[in-house]
Amino acid sequence: MSSSSLPTKPPPPPRPKTRGSYNCGRCGQPKKGHVCNLPSPADGGPASPSPSSSSGAAAAADSRLRRALSFDDTTPTPSSPEKKPRAHDEEDGDDAMDEDEEAMELGGRAVPTEVIVEVLRRLGPRGVLEATAVSRGWRDCAARVWRAAEELRLRPAGGGLVAALLPRCTALSRLVLHMESDVDATMLSCLAFSCSSLETLEITMADKAVNSMTGEELSRLVSEKHSLSSLKVGGCSNLGFINISSSSLEVLWLSDLCSLSKSVINCPNMSELSLCFTQQSNDCTDLVSLVDGLGHSCPNLRNLHISSVQLSNEAVSALENANLRGLCMLSLILGSKVTDAAVASIVRSCASLDMLDLSGSSISDNGVGMICKAYPHTLSRLLLALCPNITTSGIQAATAQLPLLQLMDCGMSLRSNLQNEKQGAYFGEINGRIRLCPKLPTLKKQPMRQKLIIKHENLKKLSLWGCSAIDALYVKCPELNDLNLNSCTNLHPERLLLQCPNLKNVHVFGCQEMLIGAIRNQVLNEFAAAEPHLPCKRLADGSKRVQLSEFPEKQSPEDKRVIGLMRAGCTIHLYS
Repeated sequence: MSSSSLPTKPPPPPRPKTRGSYNCGRCGQPKKGHVCNLPSPADGGPASPSPSSSSGAAAAADSRLRRALSFDDTTPTPSSPEKKPRAHDEEDGDDAMDEDEEAMELGGRAVPTEVIVEVLRRLGPRGVLEATAVSRGWRDCAARVWRAAEELRLRPAGGGLVAALLPRCTALSRLVLHMESDVDATMLSCLAFSCSSLETLEITMADKAVNSMTGEELSRLVSEKHSLSSLKVGGCSNLGFINISSSSLEVLWLSDLCSLSKSVINCPNMSELSLCFTQQSNDCTDLVSLVDGLGHSCPNLRNLHISSVQLSNEAVSALENANLRGLCMLSLILGSKVTDAAVASIVRSCASLDMLDLSGSSISDNGVGMICKAYPHTLSRLLLALCPNITTSGIQAATAQLPLLQLMDCGMSLRSNLQNEKQGAYFGEINGRIRLCPKLPTLKKQPMRQKLIIKHENLKKLSLWGCSAIDALYVKCPELNDLNLNSCTNLHPERLLLQCPNLKNVHVFGCQEMLIGAIRNQVLNEFAAAEPHLPCKRLADGSKRVQLSEFPEKQSPEDKRVIGLMRAGCTIHLYS
């Protein structure tokens, strides 16, 4: 019998697998991130074995084409080999997409997108905008930064930047704009239809920028922002009128106002209101009706600031009719027509004030006495700058009768009327900066040489800028850390005594050189460096100790270090 007639022995069954294959069943490539390009049998590939073929060959062919789903059963199961690899390829594609979303290739290395997003958050808005032009991955990371942004500060030169960014910042709650271009209706409409959850909006204007916002546009903006709680807008010279109604608005600041025909502010939850008018003599705003209406429309008002040259006793007296008993901070500045009668109205209408600012008024020492009697247990900040009728007696009475006082500003109140002084006056601030004030109340003739003595246990900031009538000054305030003596031109160096161990800043712009040297000697303890450090010896009877001058001892490094620390504890500011 020939060997060709003998029956062929079937191949042995394949060895059962204990784990799945990591290679493609068609081309043998690794399955990780792989999409097979070989056609499946259903797409015109090699035909499957015919039914007349042996069962062993069919099993071998089947095991070569299909994905092993069962690791225990080695018998072929009726399945569709063309569907299961396709499902596996789709899963691999999804995993690859997830990996692409979680990491980006940067410099040949995979960097997590969270790191890229965190880096972009530390850039400014323009830097994030430039990053969007790199690639799609960078653009997606920038989009995540915009979506998560809660605060945005911009200095736009036009409305295009604001219009491009605000729709992307869906979670924005605080927006600060320092406009270098004009504010028009287009920008206001962009603000109105973007950032639905906006809570704080601040708009300040550059020197050459113009705010053309009208009263109607401002009213529409506030009414469409239901979550807006704080609004601060500068350059409001074109409003014409104010008609604001909002149940969510709590803080409202409007500056550069002029000639308002109507002023209606209906905000029951408002706690702080600041209205700054331009210093024009032709301003026709009715401040009496404005203050009178605040009691009905803003009953919860706690902080009120009004700056206007049209302030008068009648406008201040309207506080009594407004019945704003909850006021804690009251600032009525640049009202040269405000006298002691207005102080009496303030005392009757405000029960407990924490801060009172009557700078630029014409009150006298009697008005200061009324303030001290009314608020001895609550007043901590008193600002009486540019009050020419106040003397050193009123200032000393205030520091003696107000034990909780922490801030006192009397700048330009004690001013001598000399012909050689500059005609333009200063309007200073407690931190030492100086700015010009175009108009002042009529100056009362002050004595040329006045002596000022201030003793207080809690006073922290004292401003005497421009008090050229002071000839002698004695300050004993253990908690004082800021002293402003700018333009105290007649203060004598030998009649100055400062006993303020915690003093940190002294402003001496415009003072004499000898006065600056005296302040340095007292404040910076330069005399301590010149004191001899000599050994001492007790006498034989033990009565007292005497210095041994014939055996001088060198100053130790520890003493030099202590003196250096004492000098570094205070700063002398020679410039404004």
